Amino acid sequence: MSNGALPLAGIRVLDFGHIVAGPFCVRLLADLGADVVKVETATRQGRTGARRGGQRAGANGRTPHLYHINRNRRSIDLNLKSERGRDIARRLVAVADVLVENFSNGVMERLGLGFRELAAINPRLVYASMASFGQTGPRRGWTGMNVTLQACSGLMLATGAEGDPPIGISNSWNDYVGGLHAAVAILGALGERRRTGKGRHLDVSQFEGSVAMLGSLLLASAVSHKPPPRIGSRSDSAAPQGCYRCAGEDQWCAISVQSDEQWRALVALLSERGAPLRAPRYASLAGRVEDHDAIDRILEAWTGELAPAEVERRLARIGVAAAAMRRGNEFEAVEEWRRVLCPLPSSGGAITKVVGLPFVFRGVSPVAAIEAPRIGATGKDALRDWLKLDEQSAAALLQAEPA
Repeated sequence: MSNGALPLAGIRVLDFGHIVAGPFCVRLLADLGADVVKVETATRQGRTGARRGGQRAGANGRTPHLYHINRNRRSIDLNLKSERGRDIARRLVAVADVLVENFSNGVMERLGLGFRELAAINPRLVYASMASFGQTGPRRGWTGMNVTLQACSGLMLATGAEGDPPIGISNSWNDYVGGLHAAVAILGALGERRRTGKGRHLDVSQFEGSVAMLGSLLLASAVSHKPPPRIGSRSDSAAPQGCYRCAGEDQWCAISVQSDEQWRALVALLSERGAPLRAPRYASLAGRVEDHDAIDRILEAWTGELAPAEVERRLARIGVAAAAMRRGNEFEAVEEWRRVLCPLPSSGGAITKVVGLPFVFRGVSPVAAIEAPRIGATGKDALRDWLKLDEQSAAALLQAEPA
């Protein structure tokens, strides 16, 4: 399943992840060429398989979430509450390079699949645990979800504008941040293993991942003893900056003026309309930040007469950053710029577009996207390739596994 030219070709990953954080971490490794086997069970498919349907499920019960998160791996259906299921898992661990799990603290240990037990089987194993609050500390036993981790990390009071209630970021932001940090930690541990020959237990705190993304804001607050200022789309280092209404219904364009030189170019572009903006106080960033509202009114009077794409075009020509606001159904146009979307053929014959890696290895073809298998559908393949079992032996081993 892997591309031999990619950096993780030949690396075997056991995926015990559920919901988003663990599966997303593993998907990054799979996209880099790793051979991934997902351990899941039909008895808890709503969680371990990240297969929850809800309102976004398609006619076949498959969701965009499933296509995006769980692609490029094989699936083996194991009941880890049975000794036979755990025995098969241990046999896979013996030949694995990486194991990823994001269960609550203690779950893997209670199953007899904790790091100490598995390191005794495979000392080269890189074992990544991704509990919400890590493996130590006063909250190690607490359950955390995207919205609760955003609240306790301070993110909710760093987004939005002054006077808004606490505002979170949707689409499992914290899970993606946690998964990304875990993937980086795993790559570091694999590099270390090349020197030492030994694996390592990685303690990844999803909460701390969120805190890390807010680093400068939190440090500033620690010094000032005040919460971070809530300035919406604005910045204290660029002005004017924001999302401005354009011609048409609910049409917008984001603009960010980063320097005095760009400011002068913008004022010249506005011509007579920009006359009030030639006031000496606007020549400096401090003056523009102080009088941001008045500048916004003049700027939006100009953008309000133009389509977002035209605002983009005119500002790009003078070197000012601008981007039309796009909705999901408009996103395929972006594919023309770079291959951010890649095709994923489904078992029904349709082609689904999924988001690929945001970087490329020049001269190397990316992993061809393969849809997430039905639970257990490729378990025999995994046993055949990893444990060197023939078809009959692999089928017999799985058949004996209790439901």
